[in-house]
Amino acid sequence: MHFEVFGRHWWRLVSANGRPVAISGESFASRSNAVEAAKRFKANAKNYDFEIYADRRNKYRWRATASNSQIVASSGEAFDSRSNAQRAANNVQSNVGNATAP
Repeated sequence: MHFEVFGRHWWRLVSANGRPVAISGESFASRSNAVEAAKRFKANAKNYDFEIYADRRNKYRWRATASNSQIVASSGEAFDSRSNAQRAANNVQSNVGNATAP
C-alpha cells in the first residue's frame, strides 16, 4: 500500500493492485497539509473507530472516525455485502502502518 495526494489536496491509500482502498475525509488547504493528515492516519488508524454503513444505493462502505467524531477516512469503493466492507476496513486498519508515505 502507498499514499497519494491528488486533486485539490485529498489523500488516498492505494493497494498493491492500484485500487484505492481509502480516501481522506476532507480536502486540505495545501499539499503539505494533506501529507501530514495521511501521516496521522497511518500512525493512528488502530485507534480510530471503523464503522460499516449502507449508502444510498444499499451498498456498504466504511468510515473511520477520530475520538472527536471527525471522519478522517472512508472506503475507496462500495461493497455488495457488509462482511466485505468489514473485511476491507480490517485490512486497512491492520496494514496501513506498512504503507509508504506520499
